[in-house]
Amino acid sequence: MTPPARRWIRLAQTLAEAVPGILLAVMFLCFILQVFMRYVMNSPVGWTVEVCVIAWLWVILWGQSVSAREEDEIRFDIVYGAVSPRVRRVFRLIFAVALVAIYAIAIPANWDFVTFMKIQDTAYFDIPFSWVFSILMVFLVVSVLRYGWIAWGALSGRTVPAGEALPDEATRKDFTE
Repeated sequence: MTPPARRWIRLAQTLAEAVPGILLAVMFLCFILQVFMRYVMNSPVGWTVEVCVIAWLWVILWGQSVSAREEDEIRFDIVYGAVSPRVRRVFRLIFAVALVAIYAIAIPANWDFVTFMKIQDTAYFDIPFSWVFSILMVFLVVSVLRYGWIAWGALSGRTVPAGEALPDEATRKDFTE
């Protein structure tokens, strides 16, 4: 890969990882504004709650599908850490295939839901709920691609999640079998 391509990929990764942080900062500012308006100015504003709810939905779904790395995911570390790299690879393969299947099966029904929600708008900003829930489709599609990639890596034996030692030549055979 060329250096300019690497720079663009790094920039895209940085921006993708910044989205949850920016949304959490917006949520915090809206919360502070709501407290100030309610208790200092005695004039509560409702739009801040709407911003917080929408931002939280996006933080969770964007963060898990786009920003999270495989090593950030929750595992039963007691079991996962106690087994050989070969068994870990099997675990990754089984769970990745299961998640690809679940998310792929969920796409059509969720697409129907998201497109149906265009009939209603948010209370304060009049944003169609189909736009608000569009992150659900991003989550599903990116998750299918991501876990498909993890499954392929586990199947081919070419990927080792961060935090796990790469096998040396003596154990490479055990890792890829």
